[in-house]
Amino acid sequence: MHSNLLAAFFALASALTIAWGTVVRHRIAEQAPADGSVHGSPIIAAASRPMWWAGTATALLGYALQVVALAFGTLLVVQPILVLSLMFTLPLSARYDGRRMATDELGWATALTVAVGVLVIMGDPLPGNPQPPMNRWLPALAVGVVTLGVLHLLSRRSDPNRRALLLGTITGGIYGYVAVLSKATVDVITHEGLLALATTWQGYSLAAGAILGTIVQQYAFNAGRLRNSLPAMTIIEPIFAFVLGYTVLGEKFQVSGWNWAIMALSLVVMILSTIALSSRRVG
Repeated sequence: MHSNLLAAFFALASALTIAWGTVVRHRIAEQAPADGSVHGSPIIAAASRPMWWAGTATALLGYALQVVALAFGTLLVVQPILVLSLMFTLPLSARYDGRRMATDELGWATALTVAVGVLVIMGDPLPGNPQPPMNRWLPALAVGVVTLGVLHLLSRRSDPNRRALLLGTITGGIYGYVAVLSKATVDVITHEGLLALATTWQGYSLAAGAILGTIVQQYAFNAGRLRNSLPAMTIIEPIFAFVLGYTVLGEKFQVSGWNWAIMALSLVVMILSTIALSSRRVG
């Protein structure tokens, strides 16, 4: 059943749970050594903490809610709403730090909410084809592998702050692909049943992407302050998902004429608000 309203509801629930998991795992990552030794591995050090597992479980729950949202609606509805996870991250982070949110943070948060609302309500996206032919998948996957691979090479030669930014960008890119593969996988389950995943490439690719994204995200958290990695993670994911939703799945916004200018302005406001909020105080 297609319902953008239900998709929005589950996407909001996903954003909230993702936010809590992000704050918990980042706080643990800040305390984890990264000296290059086996015992200093960010993953090994973080995984030794029970709270990291609690945060990871919450993030997985958030992803499950995202999958449910995608089962009801389009990527072009779900992805902008997931950006609001940043709005939930801010008060949670402030509470952990024992401080109050500043006036300008509240202003940017309001701007972000309005921008997302315009994209979802005015855009009123139409669903595409969740199972496009391989000749539409292969170019998109090849471009993603090359682009993210180059960014990884650059991150290895960067200072900590730039490394956190690049790893955050890679994480966002990976999760953008994970979002598109999630939509395709949900369609397989809906029409062919759960057992059909054993014979389709989408399910395996989704699992590989989700695992890789979790690992890279933990390294991004460990590389520097959350304000260096979170903006890239939060913005790059919907951008990748938007582009892939249009080019691969064929989803479309129902706008024309000058309404496109309003949509473009809303997208710019969403990006600027996210950058301002995440770099203002988080981490």
